[in-house]
Order: sequence, then C-alpha cells, then structure tokens
Amino acid sequence: MLGFLVRLLPFWVREPLLILVGSVFGVRIMYLAHRDGEWVAAAIGLVFLVFTAVRVHTVARALRARRAPAPAAAVDETAADATAEPQPQPQPQPQRPAEPRPGAQAAPAGPAAPEKEPNAWGQAVAAVAVFAALGAALWLGPHLLPSDDDGAPRAASCAGGEDEELPGAYRKTPRAVTGDELCNALNRPDLAQLLGTPAETATAVSGSSGTAPLTDGKVAQPEAEVQFDTYTVNVSATYNELSIAQYVKLMEYGEETDVKTLSVLGRPAVLASDHTMKIEINFGGGSGGPVEQGPPARTLSVALDAKDRGGYYDITVWSTSGALPDDGALLDIAEKVLPTIPERTV
Repeated sequence: MLGFLVRLLPFWVREPLLILVGSVFGVRIMYLAHRDGEWVAAAIGLVFLVFTAVRVHTVARALRARRAPAPAAAVDETAADATAEPQPQPQPQPQRPAEPRPGAQAAPAGPAAPEKEPNAWGQAVAAVAVFAALGAALWLGPHLLPSDDDGAPRAASCAGGEDEELPGAYRKTPRAVTGDELCNALNRPDLAQLLGTPAETATAVSGSSGTAPLTDGKVAQPEAEVQFDTYTVNVSATYNELSIAQYVKLMEYGEETDVKTLSVLGRPAVLASDHTMKIEINFGGGSGGPVEQGPPARTLSVALDAKDRGGYYDITVWSTSGALPDDGALLDIAEKVLPTIPERTV
C-alpha cells in the first residue's frame, strides 16, 4: 500500500523523498552496525546507501535533460524544391475582407503563450520540508506530549478473585475477609516508603483464601503477600478463638525471641522474631532438598478487636539478605493497612 502511494507522487516529489529516507536509514544502520559489530546490519545499511546512490543518479540525469535545449526541427524547403521545375502560379483575385459579425470577438494576435511548467527545484524543496516536518513531529512528539508510559517499571497488581469459591470456613465466619481483599489493602502505593525503601516497586503480589493448618479446614486464614527487591511483607488473618494474651503465653514456651507486648489502634498486640523456612523444590522429577532454616522474620500480631475476644492479624516482614526494618515500620504498616481491611457481614 505504501509503495503504491509513493508511485502516485510526482517525480520531483518522490525521488527527493526516497533519497532522504535512504540516506538517513543507511547512515543510521551503518553507524549501529559499526558500534555493535553486526555484519548483517552493515549489509542492510549498504543496500540502503546503494539504493540512495541510484536515486541520486536518476535525479541528476533528469536535471541534465531539462537543462539541455531541444534541437530545432528546421526543414530546408528550398533544397527540397531545387530539382522541381517552377510552374506558373495563377494570380490571386483580390477579395473583399470579411466584415466582422456583430458581437464577435477578434482572435488574439500572435502565438499562444506556452504553458508554464512546475518548478522542479521547488517541488523537491517542498517534499524535503514536508518529510522533515513529519520526522520532527515523530521525534519530538513523545517528549512534548504527556505519556502514561514514562519507562518506569509498573507495580504489580492484585489478581481479581471474585469468582473464587471460598472454603466452608468462610461461610461459617461471616466477618472473615478474603485473600483478594487483604491483597488490595496491603498493596498500597506508599508501602515501600513505609518500609524505608521508597524507590522500590512491588515485583510480585498475591492473595489466597485458605484455612489454618491443623484445623481440618474449619478456621479461615486468608493471607496476602507483596514482594520488593529488599523486603517481603505478608499479612494474614486468623479467625480462631486464640487471644493475644494466650498467644503471648504460648510464645514463652516456643522459640520466638525478642517478644514485646504493646497496643496498636487500641488493640492488644505483640512483636516477636522467628526464622522462616527454606524449602527446595526440584521440578526435574527428583526429590527436593531438606527443609532448612530461612532468614529471620519479624512479626506483629494484632487482635481483631479491642476486647481481644479471639483471632488476630499477623504482619510479617523478612528479606533474603537477613536484614530487617525497625519495629516502627511494622507499626506504620499496621496503622495504615488494618483500618482499610473490610469486614464482611452475613
């Protein structure tokens, strides 16, 4: 289609355009080929330059043909009649000039003026100017016009789980939220800033509506997770009858370290440290490696309500390097995220 449109252009418009396009593309491709050491690209650039040279030669011949004077077609009538014998010519009778008709216009005297041909150089300059304007618009458009795609990496978003079939524990616990609702609450634009790494963008986001282990699927436990380059944040909600006060007593018998009780949003809460688990999975068909101790993690557990009647939220942060943010980051996340988590009704 483009080739057909180009062929419809006048000669003095089409040829300068082809010369300009061929030279620009040829020089650019040759430069890139020289910089990257690509011989195939160099051959393509050479083809463009040869094509341009052929078009230049064609235009040069056309210009020379236009400048050369046309040969006069003189006919030597006297030489043609030299051998012929002269014949007496009858004397013409004088005729009365015809009187002009009323209303008739006299024919203009003298030879008709030749039709003015278009200026070839003007057409060529106009074509180059139009092509240069189009190229400038394409080149400067992304810089002058506002664009949503500024080259920055886009943050990961939560996958919609409206059609997900919830386990029976969620029907028995009307106020239980889903993993998708937790994900939307956790995946905040300012989450990286709350962690102390404002320049980072979420690389992976997930949410699931599962149940607590060792409960035979009777306790709802949705969770959501947001991964950054430095930290990973996990938020889960456990809808059981275990209060924070009872949870603290259990920690005294466990391996949790650096336990600290406090109040968050007027609710009982506790901070504790533990290690994550490292599990190696072999997708090649063989057995995976043993379960090992992973990097340390810091968890803030907050009661579901101020009266601490059972159930809690867990906000856990860890990193593969083993570094952890200060406890203030966990408190900031809890104060920002927990009020945005919706509570379902029957």
